[in-house]
Amino acid sequence: MEIAARLPAAPRPLPRGRHSFQAKAAAAILLVAAADWLFFPDGGGSTFGAWAMAALAAVLALLPESRRGPARIAAAAAFLFALALAWDPSILALALFWTSLTLTVLLPRAAADDAWRWALRLGWQALRTVLAPVTDGQHIREAHRRRGGSRMAAALPVLILPLLGSALFLSLFAMANPIIAEALGRIDLSLLVAGLSVARIAFWTAVALALWPLFRPRVLRFDPAAPGAAAEAALPGVSAGSVTLSLLAFNALFAIENGLDLTFLWSGARLPAGMTLAAYAHRGAYPLIATALLAGLFVLVTLRPGSALAASPAIRRLVTLWITQNVLLVASTALRTLDYVEAYSLTRLRIAALIWMALVAVGLVLICWRIARQRSGAWLINANCAAAAIALAGCAFVDLGGIAAAWNVRHAREAGGPGQPLDFCYLVDLGPSALLPLLEMEQRPLAQRARERVAWTRNLILDRMEPRQTDWRAWTAHDAWRLSSAHSAIAAARLPRAAAARRTCSEPTPPALTPAPQR
Repeated sequence: MEIAARLPAAPRPLPRGRHSFQAKAAAAILLVAAADWLFFPDGGGSTFGAWAMAALAAVLALLPESRRGPARIAAAAAFLFALALAWDPSILALALFWTSLTLTVLLPRAAADDAWRWALRLGWQALRTVLAPVTDGQHIREAHRRRGGSRMAAALPVLILPLLGSALFLSLFAMANPIIAEALGRIDLSLLVAGLSVARIAFWTAVALALWPLFRPRVLRFDPAAPGAAAEAALPGVSAGSVTLSLLAFNALFAIENGLDLTFLWSGARLPAGMTLAAYAHRGAYPLIATALLAGLFVLVTLRPGSALAASPAIRRLVTLWITQNVLLVASTALRTLDYVEAYSLTRLRIAALIWMALVAVGLVLICWRIARQRSGAWLINANCAAAAIALAGCAFVDLGGIAAAWNVRHAREAGGPGQPLDFCYLVDLGPSALLPLLEMEQRPLAQRARERVAWTRNLILDRMEPRQTDWRAWTAHDAWRLSSAHSAIAAARLPRAAAARRTCSEPTPPALTPAPQR
């Protein structure tokens, strides 16, 4: 269906009164000042949550319509992600908070239609971070011109003579009177600009540009499709015969790949000589996901609901079989990744890859459901976006680094597990997420050298966490809980606590403790 987008019309004259332009400008200035106080120049911690709460409160106070209808759901989501920022700030939680806050101001101005249109609206709102100040400045000048010009501009000629004259006489008095000269000499104008820098001004500008479109939202509107716009378009080389032959060939090829995976991955048959299970698993993970995505794209393009191809019973059965094979292919790809993790280690990226594979499988099932139930393209987009939103929201509240560290510690060879030697460099990179798993490992029976290495890594992480937690700007609630738990465990088990800054994880270690490669 073809949809024409229209840019928002020029806004009405700036309102006066309680929720005026001036109040929004004042709120933006206060939020920029708060961001400077809380974050510049060293970043922040749980202070991100406090600032997010303040931004949400300002939006709800200055835009009353954002407290009604579907916007309340978006505001509630923004509040939850602000809590996530207060507990353990992350880029993902910040992005989800900002998306929810943007939806809060846009939903009262447009229908809650399909996710694709809303993706375009969010993109337009992001573009307005640069355009909004320019367009609003033009509207202000036009409003002043209609009212006969700016009062400040009209008063400027009147003020020039008094100001210049006063400055001249004050300089003469300073030359003639030492008391006045001494008083003026004590005024250090450099203090006014000592804290200014290009980086600070750029930070203020970036925060202000991000905030202003929230207080002055302009939603992208779409014209309804003309009658017949959704009619089936002829694609070169696409016919009932070509699609049927394609599906037959694709099903045969996928059956070969799935048969090999069932033989070697699922049933545990011996691989050909010279090939390891890790090599077999790692080589096919990403290409097979690309294959599944291409398969879904083929079905979306050639079998649109209501088309003659989608109405053919034979083609529908072949598509169902092919989608089923694709889901099996994705499951085999996930198993490949899990086998690779067993052979090496778990990382945050590998957890993200498994989540992505699950979303691909859900998308394939939704395509099949769409064809079977004659659902619209908007339904398919909304369902996939809902699945992705649930997955991202879960990741914003779950510590993926902690999951990876706990799994690696439990399966490490040093702890008697079946995995590879523990990669201490990766645990150092995980930072606070690895602290409690390391303490758990340290209380198990370990070889002396392994125990020393675990204690050194744990102390290094503590050496980096403790000074940061003493800075109220960088303090986070999650790290405070980790430190409290760690100190209690160290005291209870009487574990050594010494500075670890004299070494790095990359220094030579005994062969059994050499960090495993991150493949």
